[in-house]
Amino acid sequence: MSLFNLFNDSFFSDFDRMFDEAFARRTASPPAIKSSQAVAPSVLRPRIDVHEDKEKNLVTATFELPGINKQDVSIDVHDSFLTVSGETKTETNRDEGGVVLRERRYGKFSRSVPVPEGVKPEDIKAAMENGVLTVTYPRQSAQRAPKRITIA
Repeated sequence: MSLFNLFNDSFFSDFDRMFDEAFARRTASPPAIKSSQAVAPSVLRPRIDVHEDKEKNLVTATFELPGINKQDVSIDVHDSFLTVSGETKTETNRDEGGVVLRERRYGKFSRSVPVPEGVKPEDIKAAMENGVLTVTYPRQSAQRAPKRITIA
């Protein structure tokens, strides 16, 4: 069962893009030259799928990171949020019959998902294969047994 599916719907992608553009207009200085074409974003937005398995007490978050090496990805847990961040710098050059094709892809990204309180970092597992980072952690932390306090 899917807990929620983030940014796989084009509505949310478009909404994020419009919000980012509106915010950039208010904080950045106006560009000297305006272009009618969309400018490539300087921040990458990897897609996330989060699935919850109540029977196994497990949450699985998958991050689509095509073309990014696992050495360029970091995973941190802070204040009940798991944050996946990193940077990509890719350049390819091809020379085909006197025509040179150069493609560049670069940018930073950071995505966060909430984790239940009490989840220990050692309970979080991560693996990356074929550009997909899979992070699993307990859906609920183990309940602590009540502790009886004696009156002195």
